[in-house]
Amino acid sequence: MSAPKPVRADAERNVTRILEAAKIVLADDPTASLERIADEAGLARATVHRRFSSRRALLEALFAQLNDQYVHALNEARAETSPPLVALHRITELVIEIKFRHRLAVEIVNGSGVGHSFLSAEVQDRARALFVRLHEAGAITAANPTWCLRVYLAILDEVHQLPVGAPELGDGDDLTARTALQVSTVLGALGHR
Repeated sequence: MSAPKPVRADAERNVTRILEAAKIVLADDPTASLERIADEAGLARATVHRRFSSRRALLEALFAQLNDQYVHALNEARAETSPPLVALHRITELVIEIKFRHRLAVEIVNGSGVGHSFLSAEVQDRARALFVRLHEAGAITAANPTWCLRVYLAILDEVHQLPVGAPELGDGDDLTARTALQVSTVLGALGHR
């Protein structure tokens, strides 16, 4: 069996251009065609089709980028070694930043019917492990980590959708307010002691 051919540097640049163009075009029109994305990227349509055989393949590449950001957040927050409440707070802060930096990708994911199923098994397992640690530390009474993760993600979507200046956010820095609201709501929903 032969090894896969390495991707040329110009091919990598094209993929980056296509994904960046997709974020712009899909923000304006979530149903935009690959041809319209090719036009925005300044590339031939054949180039886009060579890199992404279908619209679904392009969306999956956007999902993969987003998933990589979540892995990075779990690593940066030291999800397995930080005190669990500290890790929850830091992960929440990082995820909210990701959701705002990649608002389009998040909206595409949520609007595509994929929901949070694009999250890799690694991300889901590590997030569930954090909820196990929160339960073991007595920070929450809910013992089912899969349920805890589902509650966390549902509340995260709601916090993300709040407009700037919403009364629930209070005054002050938007990121800090959203993080505090997310953490306090999740802990309350999961039986914070």
